[in-house]
Amino acid sequence: MKILMYCLNYAPELTGIGKYTSEQAEWLVARGHEVRVITAPPYYPEWKVAEGYSASSYAREIHNGVTVLRAPLWIPHRASGLKRLVHLASFAASTVPLLFWQARWKPDAIFVVEPPLFCSPATLLFGKLFGSKTWLHIQDFEVDAAFALGLLKSKLARQLVERLERWLLRKFDRVSTISQAMKRLAQAKGVEASRLVHFPNWVDVASIHPRVQGESIREALGIPKEAIVALYSGNMGRKQGLDMLAEAAQILRHSERIYFIFCGHGPGKAELEKACEPLTRVSFLPLQPVERLPLLLASADIHLLPQRADAADLVMPSKLTGMLASGRAIVATAGDDTEVAHVVKGRGIVVAPGNSLALATAIQTLADDDALRIAYGAAARQYAETNLGLDSLLARFEESLMAAIHESALGNRPAEGRP
Repeated sequence: MKILMYCLNYAPELTGIGKYTSEQAEWLVARGHEVRVITAPPYYPEWKVAEGYSASSYAREIHNGVTVLRAPLWIPHRASGLKRLVHLASFAASTVPLLFWQARWKPDAIFVVEPPLFCSPATLLFGKLFGSKTWLHIQDFEVDAAFALGLLKSKLARQLVERLERWLLRKFDRVSTISQAMKRLAQAKGVEASRLVHFPNWVDVASIHPRVQGESIREALGIPKEAIVALYSGNMGRKQGLDMLAEAAQILRHSERIYFIFCGHGPGKAELEKACEPLTRVSFLPLQPVERLPLLLASADIHLLPQRADAADLVMPSKLTGMLASGRAIVATAGDDTEVAHVVKGRGIVVAPGNSLALATAIQTLADDDALRIAYGAAARQYAETNLGLDSLLARFEESLMAAIHESALGNRPAEGRP
């Protein structure tokens, strides 16, 4: 089977969406499929092109049997609402030639990852012209999130963009999302249940597990062995509600056993660092390479997952899978009825978004109760092993994709999808 993947981020050496896409592509190649990827040069989350790549030229690479075609794009220094739209549009425009050059290769399916939705029109046109099956995978509902977070504000623009989004979603042969709540939202936008697939992010439970020793990271930061470490690791952007981290650390400044590690990069990092300047038990680390992720996660006793209320169920944090697999308790900020809350409850503590005192209290509760913290961690690991294993999820995805192609060839309607 020939599979063309079309995505903004493809970065085997990093974590996040780019890593998921690369693992998916390489897994499919190992299964005997031919895979090509149309993507941008690595630039996220620093918003700066990685060394050895260019934002102004095309490039072709081979990664573990995957042909990677990189296209230029415009990268703003500060990703405001309008600039972000221009940024995404530049990628969609520059990749059109690469996409249609694949007509000679004749892919059986095109798997396009949102964000960005801007790539959808060209994908659908290609599928119609050349008979490829089209599959849209939604990592973020970027339209809803942009308005909910205030990146875009015009009511007229929202009506027009949402109408276009609904039309595009209904045209894909398959639409998948990473949570049940996002799946319901896609159905509310007009996608037939028969074409919807729940395709959650996975985790390598063999690499990330409770037996990994993270003492080297703690020692390098001067953190005592008897300390309880609360870790936030991930993108530092507007969706995360990072101000709560600084406020919780400030509230707990007199709790001498509790230390914080904030790891990552993004537009909110400088502000977070400034807010934490007076605090002596807060350490910052840069974004870690993927091979150090198990060590980083193992350095924690408690994982922190802050989120803004207005982004609830529009995104499902990819970092949550690693937290669960590491076998550590989690403190998350989420509404009671959100997908994040349903996953974390019984594996950690869920508090209301925006309530820094509740966040600090939850951290203190877990720091003071070793038995509870360990029990939550064990439950988290069990959930990851049962529901988030890479091989089982990708095998079900492969089965779903092959069934879709087979149905297309026979002219059948799809049965309800479910990896």
